[in-house]
Amino acid sequence: MYQLYFILIPLFLAGSIIAFIAYGALNRLESLLKSFPPNELAFRLQQLEQKLAQLQKIVNAPPSEPSPPWATPTQPAPPPLAAPVPPGPPPQPAKEAFTTSAAPAAPRIIPGPVPRPSLSVPAEPSHVDLEALIGGRWFNRIGIIALLFAVSYFLKLAFDNHWIGPAGRVTIGILLGALMLPWSQWLLSRGYSYFAEGIAGLGEATLFVSVWAGCQYYTLFSRGTGFAALVLVTIVMAALALWRDSPRVAFLSLLGGLLTPALVSSGKNEQLVLFSYLLCLGAAALFIIWRKNWQLLVPLAFVGTQLYFWQWYDTFYSRAGFLDRTLIFATLFYFLYAVLPIVRALRQLELRSMDLLLAFFNALVYGVSLYVLLWPDDRWPLTLLFLALAGAHLLVTSLLPESGSSASALPRLLYTFLAVSFFTFAVPIRLEHNAITLAFAVEGTALVWIGFRSLGALLRPVGYLLFVITAFRLLEEPPAAGTFLFNPRFGSYFLFIACLGFSLWSARGSSNAKQTGRRTELACLAIATSFFTLFALSLEFWDLFGRVAAGRDHYLAQHLSISIFWTCYAALLLALGIQRQSPILRWQALFLLGIVVAKVFLFDLSFLARAYRILSFFILGSALLAVSFFYQRKLARNRPH
Repeated sequence: MYQLYFILIPLFLAGSIIAFIAYGALNRLESLLKSFPPNELAFRLQQLEQKLAQLQKIVNAPPSEPSPPWATPTQPAPPPLAAPVPPGPPPQPAKEAFTTSAAPAAPRIIPGPVPRPSLSVPAEPSHVDLEALIGGRWFNRIGIIALLFAVSYFLKLAFDNHWIGPAGRVTIGILLGALMLPWSQWLLSRGYSYFAEGIAGLGEATLFVSVWAGCQYYTLFSRGTGFAALVLVTIVMAALALWRDSPRVAFLSLLGGLLTPALVSSGKNEQLVLFSYLLCLGAAALFIIWRKNWQLLVPLAFVGTQLYFWQWYDTFYSRAGFLDRTLIFATLFYFLYAVLPIVRALRQLELRSMDLLLAFFNALVYGVSLYVLLWPDDRWPLTLLFLALAGAHLLVTSLLPESGSSASALPRLLYTFLAVSFFTFAVPIRLEHNAITLAFAVEGTALVWIGFRSLGALLRPVGYLLFVITAFRLLEEPPAAGTFLFNPRFGSYFLFIACLGFSLWSARGSSNAKQTGRRTELACLAIATSFFTLFALSLEFWDLFGRVAAGRDHYLAQHLSISIFWTCYAALLLALGIQRQSPILRWQALFLLGIVVAKVFLFDLSFLARAYRILSFFILGSALLAVSFFYQRKLARNRPH
């Protein structure tokens, strides 16, 4: 119970302080407006009306016929100037008089700007203004504050001496809170808008404290009655916000509606009533947001709902009796807050940052809720729900209108990202170990292929990220090896290499493959494909010669096989680079030959036996001579005769 005091007392004080601050700001604004000279405004308005009347006469005049060159037009007399206007209401615009020539075609002369007459504003004595300010305003406000203090001290004295019982205290609080609402309306009709909103908030806080004291502290009436009373106050404040078109009053109404379950809580598990009330409150808040576009209410409604959901889950949830009902309510909360951004996007309305954040965090929180409720006992339903969410977000993406502006592309980016994320998370939920790695590789290939065909900047980075995750998992947790080339490890690498090769083919077949950024992607995919092919085959040759040879010879045979294989692989890359005229392949071949040279001269020369050493140097030398011959012939062809 004492915890509620820490919520209600600061709320009550904050409403009072905000009201008085708003009242002071309103007084300063009123003083600033009164310091503006009204005669200056009246004179400028008169000038504007005169010029508009002159332009209207010129536009409405019939077109003049061309006059002969010998006709001398007479100049029209200037219009009479308006006399200086004394202080008071602005006069009507003077009618302009034009004198025309006897000639039938006299050109019209637009009169110049009206000279500004000198205005003499009589200055009132400053001591009169100060006297009226002190006697008429300051003493009025101080008197009101003094009366408030007197009433407060009297009520405190009456409460301390038990002159007024609990029923009287609650009744006084309810009456004071109820009277503050028409008082705020009276202040609003006088132009004190901010002060009126502060008084309305203070009245709401007074009503909430009084009803809470009646049903919880003094137990004068039941919690059901208190709940109905607080809901009624929330509805009245919401109607007041719509009537006044005030988002601040709507915020206070929603805040009170969210505090209602905590104020009348019995400490027992009442999931059905609590979550049903939150659904109705959220629906009403979203309706007001849709009608008035008050974005301030979005985070309050969503965060308040989630706080109640997870607080209930932490206190009362048990899988045995509440799984189905909790899952249904979590799904309803998700659909409730997913509707608004989707409808705005489908109607081609501008999605503000708050709408995008709501769509993202709503999907994120729902995914976490499903994982917490269903993992690990219900893996199949959890996987199917994640796949359904991925399909639903893809459907929304396909329904969104396409446009070239970045603002309209952002919702498509968001919903596509959410679809890909749900599908990606569904993979490790259902699969295990190496199957997850292979699924990531296939999904990355699909995203890259779709990205090159339609949504390039949208999906390709996610596909490349999945490729990186796949490579890391293969290097960190490789599958078991076995028969040469026919084992799970090489099968996994082969599938990954095939995915990289298919992505490379997709990149080369795209329409804008010659762009600078696209060429970088091509180079990275080509290098990755070549590297993992070399790495997977090197592992197979290393294991093969390790099993064939016995004793220390198997170690020497392994190193010799690696040197020979790398040399042959570099020669193959060079031949392909020559055939396809690809500098990327040729540079890879040269780089790999450099590594082989370093290995042969630094390692094989010192550690290999004589026969292995001879074979290693012979193959390397032959390959280097062939490469040198190729480049010499290429230079000879390119040399000018």
